[in-house]
Amino acid sequence: MALTVPSPRAPLDDGPARWYEDELGWATLAGPPVALVTGLRFDVLELPAAAGRGVLRRVGAATGPVALAGHRMRLLVAPGSAEELPGLLDWLEWGGIALDLAVLGAGGRMTAPLPPGRDRSGAPDAPVWLRAPVPGRGVEASLPALRAAPWGGGGAPCLVRLVAAAAAECHRVRLLSARARRPAAQQLPPQRFASS
Repeated sequence: MALTVPSPRAPLDDGPARWYEDELGWATLAGPPVALVTGLRFDVLELPAAAGRGVLRRVGAATGPVALAGHRMRLLVAPGSAEELPGLLDWLEWGGIALDLAVLGAGGRMTAPLPPGRDRSGAPDAPVWLRAPVPGRGVEASLPALRAAPWGGGGAPCLVRLVAAAAAECHRVRLLSARARRPAAQQLPPQRFASS
């Protein structure tokens, strides 16, 4: 009687890189931490978390996946959007204004948040998904894009609207933080006017 040895079991957790590669088809770079390659399937619009919360209030569900890493929010947008950002900001009349708005495109990388449902045992500022990508739903089709771009047809949210909201919220946060750093103005006594 011959004994057969069962096939080895797949590990219970292949790690986050495997989830991104197998479930979403996204390129990763080995870590730790695992990084997602930008510019292939998506670009990233990065802004202060306070401004990002304002953007999410303004545009509602008209965003793709959204991640939070420390005090920075990352909104995934259609690939090629990084190249469009400077022109869009100029067109929206935000060009030349200092905004804490960055973009990651071709050749960039973003630290991968843990996939949804995974234990978040890690650093307190480790990235997390606020709106996670959903496997099998064509994530790229839901990313904000220019309407004229081939990937911007159908139901994709409008990149122009998202960038306009992001620029306005970044500027608002910058003005509020500048105001908070200023010393309180001295209170002047009310002026009294003589009546005739």
